[in-house]
Order: sequence, then C-alpha cells, then structure tokens
Amino acid sequence: MNTRKDDYTVALVVPVFNEHETVETFVKAVKEKLASVYNHLQIVFVDDGSKDDTAEIIARLQETEDKISLIKLSRNFGKEAAMSAAIDLIDADALIPMDVDLQDPPEIVLEFIRIWRDEGIDNVYGVRVDRSQDSEAKRVTSGGFYYVFNKLSNRVKIPSNVGDFRLIDRKIVLTLRQLPERNRFMKGLYAWPGFSSKGVGYERPQRVAGQTKWNYWKLWNFALDGIVSFSSLPLRVWSYIGGGIGFVALVYMLWIIFEVMIQGVSVPGYASTLCVVLFLGAVQLISIGILGEYLGRLSEEIKGRPVYVVSKVTGPLHKDLPAGVKITKVGVTHNDEDR
Repeated sequence: MNTRKDDYTVALVVPVFNEHETVETFVKAVKEKLASVYNHLQIVFVDDGSKDDTAEIIARLQETEDKISLIKLSRNFGKEAAMSAAIDLIDADALIPMDVDLQDPPEIVLEFIRIWRDEGIDNVYGVRVDRSQDSEAKRVTSGGFYYVFNKLSNRVKIPSNVGDFRLIDRKIVLTLRQLPERNRFMKGLYAWPGFSSKGVGYERPQRVAGQTKWNYWKLWNFALDGIVSFSSLPLRVWSYIGGGIGFVALVYMLWIIFEVMIQGVSVPGYASTLCVVLFLGAVQLISIGILGEYLGRLSEEIKGRPVYVVSKVTGPLHKDLPAGVKITKVGVTHNDEDR
C-alpha cells in the first residue's frame, strides 16, 4: 500500500572533500541506475572545504544538469558538519546521505524509496552484509565499536554494520533541526528521534577512484565522539573503580596494621609501596583523561560556535533559500542574490 504522495522529492546528500576523481562518475551512475525515479531526485553536493577542483567540476556539471546543487562550506569542518548543513538547508520529502565513491551502491536507493513509500518506514538504513573489501583490522575494530557503543549507550542503539547510507523521512529531518548540540555523531542522531526503521542488506564494493580520507586515528577519535556523546557510563565506571580500589586499599591497610601491631611482623621494603603508587597514579591519569573528554565537549557546547559556515549555495537549492544570511541552531549560511 502506497502511503506517500506521488509527487515526492528525494534529495541525495553527497559530502565531498577533494573528490575530483569521483564526482562525474557518481553523477553518471546515478542517472543510469536511478533512471526510473530520476525525475523525483535532487543531487546535493556538500563541499567540505576541498582544496582541489571538486567545486569547479560540480559547477561544470550544473551547466548541463538542472538537478545538481552545491553547498560549499567556508573551510573543512568535517563530514558530520557537512551533513548538518544539508539537513538544515534542504527541503525535500526525504534525504539520502551517501558517499560519492560509489561504495554506497545507487541501485539500493530504489529499494529505500520502495520501502519508504509502500511500507511507510521513516528510517530505511543500509546494512553492510559483506565487508570483505575492508581489512581484517577494520572489520574487527568496527564490530567492537558497535558492540561497545550499544552496551554503553543509555537509550540510543545503532545497528551493527550500519553507516550514514540511509533514507530518512522529512519528519526525522525536522526533528534533527531542533537538536542544538555541537558534537554531532550523526549515526546516533539518526537513531535518536525514533520512528519506524528497517534495514536493507547490501554488499559494499571498493571505491571507484581516489583515496579514503579516514585513517585509524580519525576513526578512533570518531568512535570516542560517539561514545562520549551518547553515554555517561565511562564516568560512572571510574567512580566504581575508585571505590573498589579504595576498598582494597583499606583492607590492605588493616592487614598491615594487624601484622605489625598484633604479630610484630616488620613490613619489608619499598617495592610494594612503589608499585601501589605507580598503579594509583595511572588510574588517576586515566580517570582525569576521561573527565577531560567530557569537559572538553562541554566547553564546546557552552561556547556555542557554529558547527558549519556555508560560503555559498548554487543550483536549484540556491533559489529555494532566502537571499542573505540564514542562521540555524547550529550553523550560518550565506546565500548571495547574484548566484
């Protein structure tokens, strides 16, 4: 049963950063594989401060394609900020974030739209059923992250092997616009509003060109952002650890007093004292580090700096936005009249 209107519009949101090798290939693949729904689509590239000619290539494509828009950020703010800008500025019936490197297969979009329209599902997400193209280390660490996140998160759970590739209904988009937080872990934010959801399995292929911008250090920090944004359990855990260590220390102290005062045993050397001091020092440094993670993010929230700044908008989206400066809960957009 069709639960959506017939004249729907779906926006493909494509963050790009130094992706001049893949943009044209992506547009060609979308036109070929999504021909049956192409009239209902918008393609919105979000240029996250590219240093190459990515923006120029998109501008050339706009000369012959009337469905391509560009949101250009003033500098590199990160993928989460780019997605936040798209959520704030695009007025469509549904959004589909996807990668420009075609690791998110365009043909899966047809199934997303079918489930969204026929079954009335508001959040249709892609599930990577085959990650053989990823390294063993990446598969293991990725699985570990989903497990740890879902164990630590208070209320929000995210399915394993699910990324940003999904269709989200307008009602979810409008809800996300009301979230003012500066630390944006989008995988968690997509799940936070609730609503109906369903997964679609797909095999994730290799990149068609170019190099990934994600290394293990960036992925580690990304994982920390997700856990700290959606769980306070690490703080509580160290309270429990501190209490446990204090209890053991008390028992040990009473034992020493018993040995010295009752049995007359002389306490030997400084080795045990040194080990205890070093151990407790390490525990204190770790706990201070965890507390610092939360305080650092709290400082960012208090300062309230924009998550993104848009320097210009071109294409059909430019005409849909009011001229001048648009200020949202998390960003600033400059939309000049002459573009």
